[in-house]
Amino acid sequence: MTHDVDAVWMGKMQFNALVGGHTVTMDAPERAGGEGQGPIPKPFMLTALAGCTGMDVVSLLRKAGKPLDRFEVRVSGEISKTPPILYTGIHVIYEMHGDVAHEEEALRVVDRSQNELCGVSSMLKKAMPVTWEVTYNGVARFNNKMAAAMSA
Repeated sequence: MTHDVDAVWMGKMQFNALVGGHTVTMDAPERAGGEGQGPIPKPFMLTALAGCTGMDVVSLLRKAGKPLDRFEVRVSGEISKTPPILYTGIHVIYEMHGDVAHEEEALRVVDRSQNELCGVSSMLKKAMPVTWEVTYNGVARFNNKMAAAMSA
């Protein structure tokens, strides 16, 4: 099995990519010769990570009968200062809200996603550090960014 993407140049800096039957527009801002009709390509890597790990978490908690009330995954990529411009590290923030009795299971499934299941995270970890933190009902519950920084 393969995943295939077909990107078609639409003029200036815009490309429309066909991804699983859905069209995704990528473009550059005006200052770079585009028209700003879509995001630049690199953040799609962060988007893929957010979706991959987010879907793991939602699916596992749903299967365990411990769904969340609200859930947000924010991903930040640290960008290099010299060409080629690339991500040098990625940090994921899981903001979870739900039943207090489900908190420990929520922390377990985030750990499982990051260490066993999320293929996007696994691929990115081969190239750079990927750290994460979890807040549950507004309370910081886990953060491995500090530990990663100290061991670097």
